Amino acid sequence: MSDPTPEDVPQKLAYRLLTGTDDRSFCEKVSAALADGYVLHGSPSVTTTGGVTVAAQAVVLPHALPPARA
Repeated sequence: MSDPTPEDVPQKLAYRLLTGTDDRSFCEKVSAALADGYVLHGSPSVTTTGGVTVAAQAVVLPHALPPARA
């Protein structure tokens, strides 16, 4: 078996918006993204639709953030 070429390895997206029912699985999804090198971007958003609470959290790779101003 040969090693994958760079074309075969999918690149991580610089920005992701994670969404889901506000439960443990959503928290696990966010935790997995953080463990994969992403950082939180902005505040989470929560809404209720049809009696179900849905959450959203943006995450970005650190290189995608603008440089900090001094």
